[in-house]
Amino acid sequence: MNFSQLLSILVARKVILIWVFMLTVTVTTVISFILPKTYTATTSLVINSKGADPVTGFMLPPTLMLGYIATQVDIIQSRNVALKVVDRLGIVNSPIAKAQFEKATKGEGNISDWYADQFLQNLDVKPSRESSVIEISYQGADPMFAASLANAFAEAYINTNLQLKIEPSKQAAVWFDQQMKGLRQNVEESQSKLSIYQKEHGIASSDERLDIEMGRLNELSNQLVMAQAQTYDSNSRQIQLKRGVESESPEVLANPLIQGLKSQLAQAEARLTDLSQHLGSNHPQFQAAQKEVEDLHHLIGTESAKTSSSVGQNARISQQKEGEIRAALVAQKEHVLKFKSQHDEMAVLLREAESAQRIYDNALQRFGQTNMESRSVQTDVSVLNPAVPPIKHSSPKILINILLSIMLGALLAVGSAVVTEMLDRRVRSAEDLMQLLGLPVLANLNKGFKKSSGFFAKMRVIFTINKSSKPTGSNYQFFTK
Repeated sequence: MNFSQLLSILVARKVILIWVFMLTVTVTTVISFILPKTYTATTSLVINSKGADPVTGFMLPPTLMLGYIATQVDIIQSRNVALKVVDRLGIVNSPIAKAQFEKATKGEGNISDWYADQFLQNLDVKPSRESSVIEISYQGADPMFAASLANAFAEAYINTNLQLKIEPSKQAAVWFDQQMKGLRQNVEESQSKLSIYQKEHGIASSDERLDIEMGRLNELSNQLVMAQAQTYDSNSRQIQLKRGVESESPEVLANPLIQGLKSQLAQAEARLTDLSQHLGSNHPQFQAAQKEVEDLHHLIGTESAKTSSSVGQNARISQQKEGEIRAALVAQKEHVLKFKSQHDEMAVLLREAESAQRIYDNALQRFGQTNMESRSVQTDVSVLNPAVPPIKHSSPKILINILLSIMLGALLAVGSAVVTEMLDRRVRSAEDLMQLLGLPVLANLNKGFKKSSGFFAKMRVIFTINKSSKPTGSNYQFFTK
């Protein structure tokens, strides 16, 4: 079917076309005026997503913002919020509401759940694409009721948001309060063990005492080294005296008394030699000089023996002192090792006490934070624009419905005309004959052109002229005016 054939059908079925079109537009217009008017009230909420929590200091990352907004939309549309709206409006106690519930459900089910579902059906929540604003819209027949429902949903959502925020904190605060008793007892027990251990071993400050004991050990080590050197020196001198001549030993040569006696001996020997040249051996002066020389020799020998014996005595004293220092060093080492063992045990007790105190402090800090969170009344949601009763109804939209009915009426009219033609097919043009008979049309004498001088007839003639199909032999068309 080409366009000229379609125009021929529309011209022939113009009565059906007009009636269907007018009927569609009229019915739609009448229904639009008859339908009850619905009013839409909107409340705008803003979510402070970039601000930090006043208690925890937590800030929501920008990457989670889209999911957070979608979560808030789901919360607003949840039955939990709707039930809070039902409780806030006091619908359960309203006789009218009870009567409507009985009529609709015949008393089956819960009235709060039923009204919550009814409210959710007329609720529309739209988040903004580029901001943190959420719009809560409610449709109702009464503008005041629609505004009150929108504001009620906003308030219920804020309360639910706050409840979801503080409820886990309340549970955590209760749990921390229970755990604090055990943690406090652990701190007291660990501190008590440490105090008892310090009293038993007389330790005031383990590090300070360990430094003192280590200092004593180092001092004894140095004394032992000095005593060993002194003993070695004394033994060397004693051995040297035993192997050599006493008079040639360093101690004897370094003794001033012996050196003075030797000087006197030299003078006495010189006098004795001088007297022996002038006097005889029986002369009293000679005997006196000889007696003096003998006495000096005896004194020098006695003093040399004393000096040699003092060297041995010094060696024995040095050995005894070295032994005493060595024993003190061994005892100090044992004392230091014992004290180190005590220090290690005390360090373990100290670490246990510090660990218990640190855990208790962290738990106490977290308990204080969760306790503040559980008592918080701050929320990151606030009402930007509360809903007000709308002046104009939101539906039905009469003008839009009329425009749509015109488009739909035109489509239905054309469709009705075509369907009617298909049910009662007639020859409307030369093309119809060509399609039915499969033969070329020789002439088309249109005598009714004057009578049908309307727009559709002229358009049919123009399209018929322009539709000179095949330029073959005997396809001629004649038109009369």
